[in-house]
Formats: sequence, structure tokens, C-alpha cells
Amino acid sequence: MDDHQNLLRKLPAVDRLLQEEVLANLLTFLPRRIVLEAVQETIASYREAITGRAGTSNNPEAFDLSPAVLAKEAAVLAEKKAVPNLRALINATGIIIHTNLGRAPLPEAAVKALNSIAANYNNLEYSLDSGKRGSRHEHLEELICDLSGAEAAIVLNNNAGAVFLALNDVASGREVVVSRGQLVEIGGSFRIPDIMAASGAKLTEVGTTNKTYLRDYEAAVNENTAAFLKVHASNYHMVGFTAEVNAAELADLAYRHGLLLIEDLGSGVLLDLEKYGLPFEPRVQDSVAAGVDLITFSGDKMLGGPQAGIIVGRKDLISSIRSNQLARTLRVDKFTIAALEATLRLYLDEEKALQEIPVWRMLTAGEGVLKTRADNLARGLSKIFGAEKVSVVASVSKVGGGALPTAELPTWLAAVKLPEEGMHPDKLVEKLRSGRPPVILRLQHDTLLFDPRTLFEDQEATLLEVVGKAYQTQS
Repeated sequence: MDDHQNLLRKLPAVDRLLQEEVLANLLTFLPRRIVLEAVQETIASYREAITGRAGTSNNPEAFDLSPAVLAKEAAVLAEKKAVPNLRALINATGIIIHTNLGRAPLPEAAVKALNSIAANYNNLEYSLDSGKRGSRHEHLEELICDLSGAEAAIVLNNNAGAVFLALNDVASGREVVVSRGQLVEIGGSFRIPDIMAASGAKLTEVGTTNKTYLRDYEAAVNENTAAFLKVHASNYHMVGFTAEVNAAELADLAYRHGLLLIEDLGSGVLLDLEKYGLPFEPRVQDSVAAGVDLITFSGDKMLGGPQAGIIVGRKDLISSIRSNQLARTLRVDKFTIAALEATLRLYLDEEKALQEIPVWRMLTAGEGVLKTRADNLARGLSKIFGAEKVSVVASVSKVGGGALPTAELPTWLAAVKLPEEGMHPDKLVEKLRSGRPPVILRLQHDTLLFDPRTLFEDQEATLLEVVGKAYQTQS
């Protein structure tokens, strides 16, 4: 017990540690509060270790309580505390629209637009023509209508919100008919039936999981029916003995019964995917042409822009949705509007969209280009791990984000075979996650896999630097 008390008395005071050079230097560019908290927590951790509450050995010889040692530990903790929680990272997984990694990276034009709007006042709700109050909805509507062929449009903060508001406005308290095969669950356990219930619409299921016919919809119509809802099951694919009704047939049936047709497309696709060797996905403009009354889709998936939920369709319906009191709770801010407008403008020139929107550049990257980049990565990794552990292997990338679930995009990976003596792949991957910037990759059968498809070319040197540091501290 006396040994413990002696050790506790030897713990340096907070003010003493702050005088150490490593912490004094940190105080020149980090907030004093962060450094002070790090020092206090470091001292507290040693106090707990000495008294045995932290489960550390009580051997007095095990503790080095010199100010230099504690100050160094506190400095590491302070720097860790100063790092933002939301950080840019390097995605080497090959998953293009990675939900956990922020989905679609924005095109440079959108980043520039964000910088301009963020740093200045702007005309978010001010008409430069009349000098009077304007509407934030006016900035995007004409452009969206031009690209989609719709009469009107409104932008909200996400697609689940768009589906919710559309149903709430046109079908609250009334029945909406949906095929059982389309009652999907989207990310974060949000389910179509739950969204419908929250909107006030009453779900009427028709058909079976794998087959729904036009006659099923027609048989469900009654005096309380408001609409048909068609949901594109973009996050799963059903094969075999299946049947579903296309949008044009369903729109015609809805029209004949004086009902509305709402379609949730999920991803907002504006280009013909089959033209680029990708599986078919319905385009927004195809649904407009088919006569769908209201169409909802995301801005941050296949569209390649910021998180947003977009509704296009009939002018009278969009006008009603815009006036809905709940629209304010789901409205977008100036940053979303700026980034989305810049992204959508790129679609006015298809070739420009393919080159400048990261999602499309990654989707259409050629195997030859990917092979060359994988070779370059492998050469850099060989300098770190040794050439005998590094290879280039053929594989596939994934689209992600609930889009094109069956699509496998041919790619080439730089592969590092582990383990070696004293090297644990899981520990190395953990160190890469805590790198600056963090590097996220695939680990398969003790092999690190780096997919160049989702790497920006200017990130490759940084990736190798982070990997090199992680490996050196691990080995």
C-alpha cells in the first residue's frame, strides 16, 4: 500500500506536464481545452493503473512516471482528440456507391459551387429579377424538368422523405395499392410499409412475392383507393418464375380508374446504362414518358450528387406537395441546392457527365486502365512488403448503395498476401483505418486487396504512404 501511495505522489501535476516541450508546442496550434483534457485523462489513467482499478500490474517497477513520458502520451491523445469525427478517407474497396463511406463523391464542379455558396451570401430565397422574396425550389426545378421531361419538380432532403411526403399529400387516410414483391426494406431498416403507415396512407397488398398481374391491381380498386405505388426493387433482384406490371400499363389502369400512379425509382438514373455495358435500370425520363404521375428518386446514388430526394411529375401535384406543411421539415439547404445544380448541369452534356461525375467515371472505367493502375499500385506496395508478397489479380467491383445488385464490374486488384511472422492482417487493417487519412480496403483470406476503381489518381501516393507507415509500426 505504501508503494502505491509513493507512486501516486510521484505523478506529475497538470501544470508541470504542460511545461514539457511536446505539449507546449501543441498549445501553439491546438485549443488549450483539448490539450488540458488530454493531460488530465493521461494522469487519471496512470492513477487508475497504480491503484489496480484498470487491471494493470501493481508492480511499482512497471510505471515510468517521468513528465517526458506522460507528456508524450498526452500529446498523442490530444492530437487524436483534435481530429474531426467526420473525415475524408481513401476508399480502396471497389464499392462505388458505398453507403457507409458517404455514398457518391461529388464532382469537382459541385465542390467549387459549395465553396462559393458557403463563403458568401446568396440568393437562396431572394429573386434577383424582382428584388423580392423568392423560393428555394426555383433554383433546380427548370433544370430537373429539362433533363427528365417532367412538368414540375421539388427537391427534398432524401428519397425516403420524398416517398413519405408524396404519399402524405395525395393519399393520407386512403388506400395505396402495392405489389407484395415490392414491399422492400431500404438502408437502415426503413421499410416501405412503415413509411406508408407514417405518411397516413393505408397499404393494400396485391399479388404474390414473385408474381403480380394487372388484374391484381384492378381487383383491389375501391371507393377509398387513392393510388398505385410502384417500387423499383433496386437493392435486390428476383429471378426465375416472376411477373410484374410495367409503368405504362399501370399508368393506363390508374388513369382509367381516376387514380394516381406513384413510382419510387430509388436511384436516379438519367443515362442509358446498357449503352455502357451495364444492366438495365429504368431512367427517370422513361417513367415520365410512361405517364407516371409522381416519381421519386435519390440524388446521391446513381445520379452522383449530394444526398437529396427528388420528386418529379404533374404540375398540380407538385404544387400541392410544395404547399404541404410537412414540406418545410424535409426541405433542402443552400449547400444541397448548390451541389445538386452543379451535378445536374453536367448531364446537359453526356460525355462531360461520364468524365466529370465520379460515379460515372468509376462505373465506365475500362479494364485496361484499371490494370495499369493496379500494376502501378503493386509496384509501390512491393517496395513496402517485398515483391514476393504482392501480385495483381483479376476480380470484380460492386456498384453498391442498393443499386445494380447483380452487376459485377471486371477489375484488377493489387493484392498483398499476409500473414508473415509477427504480422496480423486484422491489426494492419485496423491501423489503416486510423491512418491520416484512413484507408479502407478489402481483407480476404489474409490478403489485403486494393481496387483502383474507387481510388482517385491523386490519392495513390498518399495511400502508399499511409500503408507504409502502418506496416512499419506493425512489424
